[in-house]
Amino acid sequence: MAGIVVVFDFDSTIIECDSDNWVLDEFGLTEKFYELLPNTLWNPLMDKMMYELHSQGKTIEDIVQVLNRTPIHPRIVLAIEAAHSFGCELKIVSDANTFFIETILKHHGVWNCFSEITANPSYGLVMERIQKSVDAASEKKYIYVGDGNGDFCPSLKLKDKDFLMPRRNFPLFDLVSKNSNHIKPEVHAWRNGEELYDVMLHIMNKAIGEGKNSVSSCTSTRSIDCKLGSISIDVHNNPLPSALPVPP
Repeated sequence: MAGIVVVFDFDSTIIECDSDNWVLDEFGLTEKFYELLPNTLWNPLMDKMMYELHSQGKTIEDIVQVLNRTPIHPRIVLAIEAAHSFGCELKIVSDANTFFIETILKHHGVWNCFSEITANPSYGLVMERIQKSVDAASEKKYIYVGDGNGDFCPSLKLKDKDFLMPRRNFPLFDLVSKNSNHIKPEVHAWRNGEELYDVMLHIMNKAIGEGKNSVSSCTSTRSIDCKLGSISIDVHNNPLPSALPVPP
């Protein structure tokens, strides 16, 4: 085993949008949703929108087809495949709909890469539970990948041996930058799927130790089941974003 646990957010991290908004937009319900939102909590309102779709004659299959079109960068899929193939334990902590997450991941052939999906959580408490359950058996390093305000609390649970990957120009990156004195892990920002893939492989190599079962860029050239084909990348010739400085 690699001795690494990778925890992903989902919306705007694994996929390129908010999954709820994607479904609403595709079915033309966005305007109605935001008209009702001031007087209704988000999740119950999404349930109401699902009933609205049913009343319009839409089926689960129609929703699945929309979810299958959700934008996702191909390098994100390859990063998940590479981490899983190397023996990392992969988890998702997200406020996205569980059915949406499962459908999208299955469509891209990476559903079975994840050992746990936690939806609509208290992020910090879930991160603590994950750390306790894993650390009870062995000391492992964590890589946390996220973008939003909700990802800041679990970022504070990480230790100096861990790694944080905030998406640049998103709320988590701003919070980390403004509160860097509270951040213990090494921070590596990323902008898109290309950078996430490169940075994650770089971190996995560093976490395990150079020259000791290191992750090779050749992991990206193997055939995968997500209809993306084989894509090669030379990590050694592509400069990686440096760790963000965190003042003492």
